[in-house]
Amino acid sequence: MTHSANKPDTSGPVFAAHEGGKLESVPSKPLRDRADLALLYTPGVADVCRAIAQDPDLSFRYTTRRNTVAVITDGTAVLGLGDIGPVAALPVMEGKSVLFKHFADVDSVPVCLETGTVEEIVEAVVRLAPTYGGINLEDISAPRCFEIERQLKERLDIPVFHDDQHGTAIVALAALINAAKVVGRELSSLRVVVGGAGAAGVAIANIFGRAGIKDVVVCDSRGIIEPQRLDLVDHKRKLASTTNPLGLRGGLGDALLDADVYVGVSGGTVPEADVAKMADNCIIFALANPDPEVHPTVAHKYAAVVATGRSDFPNQINNVLAFPGLFRGALDSGAPQITEAMKVAAAEAIASLVEHPTAEEIVPSAFDDRVARTVAKAVADLA
Repeated sequence: MTHSANKPDTSGPVFAAHEGGKLESVPSKPLRDRADLALLYTPGVADVCRAIAQDPDLSFRYTTRRNTVAVITDGTAVLGLGDIGPVAALPVMEGKSVLFKHFADVDSVPVCLETGTVEEIVEAVVRLAPTYGGINLEDISAPRCFEIERQLKERLDIPVFHDDQHGTAIVALAALINAAKVVGRELSSLRVVVGGAGAAGVAIANIFGRAGIKDVVVCDSRGIIEPQRLDLVDHKRKLASTTNPLGLRGGLGDALLDADVYVGVSGGTVPEADVAKMADNCIIFALANPDPEVHPTVAHKYAAVVATGRSDFPNQINNVLAFPGLFRGALDSGAPQITEAMKVAAAEAIASLVEHPTAEEIVPSAFDDRVARTVAKAVADLA
């Protein structure tokens, strides 16, 4: 079969696996006869409606809100594909819903919105929110994602969580907790360089600080983020005031000199000469997909512990270790938000599942069935 230049080739197993989408709606109550119909719909449903009108909290007991999350995107930062729009983002959001259900028995619904201003997206989500018990923001471009999340957290009384930021940060912290054990270091003694100041980079810098790491330097495409730079947007100005305690200036190579840890969330390639400047017994997390900023074959020349975002190398830093259990715990406990303390506790819970960390195992497998329930308990305990 021939395909024109503007028509994609949809042959092969990937497209076969997606045929018809990856989700369906299945009733949780049987509809067998007229008696069931009278209970589940009219007239019986009116009693439940009246009760919820008097006490809206009953919606979390008598409707699907108790176990349903909206997975919301505008398609502006999808995987490594960039701004491909809401329709093209739908397969990813469906996949996210599959992960929610498989790993934590959380029901979720993809909601792909036409992009707009921050205020338009916030208003749209606020108007949709009464249907759901939580909001998972996904693949929304920076810096808009920061303000969208902030405003939604202020306006809603259900958990709002931007996974590209906080899911990545939680699992990166879990991995670093155990990597530090492998190299015999305390977290507080590490000098960390974060390559990338987008959604994930900002969240990683913040959670590392909350976990007690005192020396974190963040670099963007123009170099080290520091107060003397005049080209910083708001979220980078905040980073400049809370990171880089030694006042370093220059490029990524300058930041990596004698650094103990490099965490890459930016894409591109770090020159091997810069990697070679890192401290002995260092740690490299090169998380860009599909091409890590430092290929593992290069990283292993210099680092004692190496992690990537890929499943075909050891130590995959995968958000699926965090978000299903986070929402499971928040929904079960009725938490109105996922707090900063919950995020750190989730990271510690994930790390705890690797009893004896090694250079080849610093995080549990995504298919370890203990992960979601352990994270859920850690979150619920703080609700």
